[in-house]
Parts: sequence; C-alpha cells; structure tokens
Amino acid sequence: MTKNEDPRIPAGWIGGFAESDERFAYPTRDLGSLDMLKNMDNIGLLRRQQAILWPEFSWNTKPNAADPKRCFQMFAPDISRVGYTDQGRVYSIICPQQGIESPSLGSINVEITVTGQRGWVDEDTKALACDMSVEARVWFGHGYHENSTVKLLWKVLEGLGHEFPIGKDKAIVVSTHEPGHPDQPIFQLSKGETSRFDAPAFARHADEAWSVGHIEVEVGAIKQSSSPVANEFNRLLMEVLNMSSGNMLKEGNVLTWNVWVNHPELVDQEEWQEHAEKWRKSIDVNHISPERWVSPARFHDGTLLPVPKDLVAREVAKIHEFRESVTKSAYRNGDGLRQRLINRLRRTVS
Repeated sequence: MTKNEDPRIPAGWIGGFAESDERFAYPTRDLGSLDMLKNMDNIGLLRRQQAILWPEFSWNTKPNAADPKRCFQMFAPDISRVGYTDQGRVYSIICPQQGIESPSLGSINVEITVTGQRGWVDEDTKALACDMSVEARVWFGHGYHENSTVKLLWKVLEGLGHEFPIGKDKAIVVSTHEPGHPDQPIFQLSKGETSRFDAPAFARHADEAWSVGHIEVEVGAIKQSSSPVANEFNRLLMEVLNMSSGNMLKEGNVLTWNVWVNHPELVDQEEWQEHAEKWRKSIDVNHISPERWVSPARFHDGTLLPVPKDLVAREVAKIHEFRESVTKSAYRNGDGLRQRLINRLRRTVS
C-alpha cells in the first residue's frame, strides 16, 4: 500500500521542505544552514506529527569489555513525538523518559531533555533527518519520600544548605555529545535502523510501524555545581543509578535508539502542549506510560538484565562513602547542627 492509499494518513500533506536545499539530502544530510531551535517555541507552527510508539533503546552494560553485553529495552511509548509543518519542517521533538529502581534510594527518573532541534520529515519517502542537542536529567521519582534513607539524606543536604534532586527542576544534568566528539553537542536523528548492531526480533517493529529512524549519542560528564557537597551527592546518585541500570548513563557509553514511528497524524496544538507539559514534569510513578506496556531490559537472546546480587551492599557502601565525605566537611567547618544530622544518617545506614 502506498502512502496515498493509506486511509489512516490525513489529507493536507504538501511536502517540499526536504528538497528546499540540496545540502539537506542523504547521504550527507547537512542541516547546518538551519538554526537550532528551542523545542517549545514554535508549537503554533505544528500541523502534523509522527508518534514514536516503539522507542527501542540499547546500550552496552559492560562498555569497553571484550564482550560488552549489549542490552535492549523499550522506553515508555506514546511519549515521544516528532512535530512538523505541512511542508515537512520539524519544529518540535518530544523525547522519552525512563525510570530505575534502587533498593536503597528508591525510585529514580531519567529523562532525555531536548535543548535544541532542527530538521525535516518527508511523508512521501517515509524519511526524516533531524539534528538534536539533549541533556540527560536525573531526579528522584514520586516514591522517594517513602524511603527512610532518602528522607534522612534529604535532611542532611537541607541542613548543609544544598538542594536535593527531588524534581526535574532540581535534577542532576548529564551532558551528551556526538559519539567520539566531545566538543560537538549536536548529533543526528537519521532514517533507518542503526548499523552499530543487529537488533533482536523483539526490538524490531517492521510489521506495525510506519517507518523507523535512529539516534546515537555518547554520555558526557555530570555538569558541576558550585557546591562540592552537592557534586559529591550527584556522583553518588549516578553511580547508584549505573549499578542498578547496567551502566546506562556511564560516562563514555554510547546510547542508541531505533525509533519506530506511527503513521502521520494531524496535530492538536493544545493537546501537544498539554502532552509535553505532562511528561515534562515527570513520568508515571512506575516509570511506564499509562497507555502501553514497557519492556524490561534484555540481552539479545531475550534473557533479562540481571540485578547484581550484591546491589544493596554496594549501594550502602556508596552511601557510607558520601556520609564520610560530608562528615569530614562538617568537622572542618565546626558546625554542630550539621554534625548531628550526619550522625543520624550514620546510624540509619550503619
């Protein structure tokens, strides 16, 4: 069935933007003549969209090892979307969220936040080409307040005068860049599946998706704050997250998505704004889209990514490490109130 024969695709497509500059064309697909635009500044220009119903994510759980143990997981579907004009110019891309459960620290959210985008979509060829810049943001989910250790950590940080990453507005920010090029924060969303690896059958949706693109991005460093204590806590949380997730956000790891998209639809601009705002604030408490099932992390043969047997012990060791660091700081400053808070933390995690 051709696009024009597909009854699901609404009328109104004009096209032409992909052909408006010869530099936009594959295989080079140079979009440098377009400005990198903020993601929510041009919602009023959106007319059409493609929903990424199957965001299949992949990363190496043992990067740089002889056998890197690549795993695969579908992020929450029906969050991510590509929005564009009738001519095919892209003006907004909503990116996914995911969550990790830490036995010691509770629920941790991860979002890929788009900081800039540009590009085109061509419904006639089912192709797309976009450039993006993103940051990974990490914060505690809805269940953090139920965890006694986290509550006490929060009290310690409040007593020390530092913010705790309890929401996206206070999230830990992790930089990203084009793989192999740490000085290049812009990377590509390109047509087709990635050639970096062969995806397993459970991570492919050729029979149900309208088309597919792929993204590859390298994890950079944690952005540092002016507070050494806050930086130490952020380092702790990221190490705990990587122990729980198989090094998903380990610096230097390359993250890859095959983004399988649904057929084109019309944009309801008010609904788009509400949808983006809903997921901007936080994902559902269980880290899933309320509409669809999310897969567990699995290796190529379908076996599940195992939880380390000593995970709790390793997490507690990290908490002790942070506690000792903060203790030394409090002693140096001679602050009795701070020391009492830290002593309470010591008793809780000992």
